Amino acid sequence: MTVLIRPMKKSDVETCGGICYQAFSDIAMQHNFPHDFPSVEVGVQFTGMLFANPSVFSVVAEKDGIGVGSKHVREYDEIRAVGPITVDPAVQAKGAGRLLMEAVMERGRGSRSVRLVQDAFNTASMSLYTSLGFNIKEPLVLIEGTLRGEATDVEVRLLSEGDYPQCAELCRKVHGFDRTGEIRNLPPGLPSFVAIRDGRVIAYASAPNLWSLNHAVAETEADMRALLCGAGNQSGDNPISLLLPIRQGDLFRWLLKQGMRIVKPMNLMSTGEYIEPRGCFIPSVGY
Repeated sequence: MTVLIRPMKKSDVETCGGICYQAFSDIAMQHNFPHDFPSVEVGVQFTGMLFANPSVFSVVAEKDGIGVGSKHVREYDEIRAVGPITVDPAVQAKGAGRLLMEAVMERGRGSRSVRLVQDAFNTASMSLYTSLGFNIKEPLVLIEGTLRGEATDVEVRLLSEGDYPQCAELCRKVHGFDRTGEIRNLPPGLPSFVAIRDGRVIAYASAPNLWSLNHAVAETEADMRALLCGAGNQSGDNPISLLLPIRQGDLFRWLLKQGMRIVKPMNLMSTGEYIEPRGCFIPSVGY
């Protein structure tokens, strides 16, 4: 099969969005896990959102003039976030996925790190990414549920643009880089939260009600708990959902005790520089 890799065009969005829905649905059904995209329409909207963003590099795999897959790289900050990669189930395991990955890795050459999050039960994608030089850095679980908490000495409120410098400083302290660009690129109307003590940001979460866009950092586990409970108190009936690094065992046990449930296992994978986090953290679907 001869496959051409080229930049995505607006006319590709509907086809690639449909493939995105179908590819994730097929692997989820094979392993009896919930679907990441509830409908074709959501897959198309998501693909269109990425394509329209000038800070996202999007490519298409084309066979005989027809799109059979796509891949996106978010370039909001100095760490490059890859995903999703989706290939039409009818042509999977024939090289299109590898070609897409090679194209985006070339795009990320020279950056500090290229990272992604993959479904741990998808052994095909795990094998592909590992063969291309990615290493599993954090085993994760997608976990969700309702959180409530009592008042503490920590104030939890909506994140505002004025908080960006302190959030960046905190993220650099924990990870060695900041993610201000990612916060700026969140869809409008999606609430983010900060936890404040003595006038200082001690934790923040970019989108605690939507795991795929929810990254969070905190100085301590207690600060992360206060942040998540405060966000839960202000979220009404909307659940809190997040990707939890399961090496944070005490936080894991606490979340389970609060009644949150595990949805599926995932992995954070990386090439290039990786600094062990120096605080409590939650990755988004990119890293």
